[in-house]
Amino acid sequence: MSTRGHCILSHGFESGPDATKVTALAEAAQRLGWSHERPDYTDLDARREVSELGDVPQRLQRLLALAQAAAQRGPLVLAGSSLGAYISGLVSLQVPVAGLFLMAPPVRMGPAPRLEAARVPTTILHGWDDELIPAQEVVDWAWSRRARLLLVDDSHRLSAHVDTSAEAFAQLLQRL
Repeated sequence: MSTRGHCILSHGFESGPDATKVTALAEAAQRLGWSHERPDYTDLDARREVSELGDVPQRLQRLLALAQAAAQRGPLVLAGSSLGAYISGLVSLQVPVAGLFLMAPPVRMGPAPRLEAARVPTTILHGWDDELIPAQEVVDWAWSRRARLLLVDDSHRLSAHVDTSAEAFAQLLQRL
């Protein structure tokens, strides 16, 4: 069976590939005829000797390798939550992607480079009450690239908006 494309769904820090949000995105992708994978970064997140956020460079490399392989097979969409959104944005600068779906994206992370991403159709879902990433920073980042931005009454985990996440992701995939 051929698919419309492939989605790589990257979980957030100290989460996992079976997390509620990336599972909901996977179900939305499958329903619309997109193949998908959910890389497991838990081994890298546990490497606190590298940084308080684990081994972010190796997270980037893992996603980059998967994205390069997938992009050769057809349209690719990168999606992620928090640190998963950050690495998805950075990898989109190195691999051709059809779209990006970023949940609670950290536009700044301490000494790390500011979030950058390919200029492709992008949907962002962010909580007004995100305790880690101020909503205004995400609004400014989204505005500069004219990304679709959905602000919801939620915190960083977006746990009250899992269905909203899946619906917004499905809308992005349908537009591509």
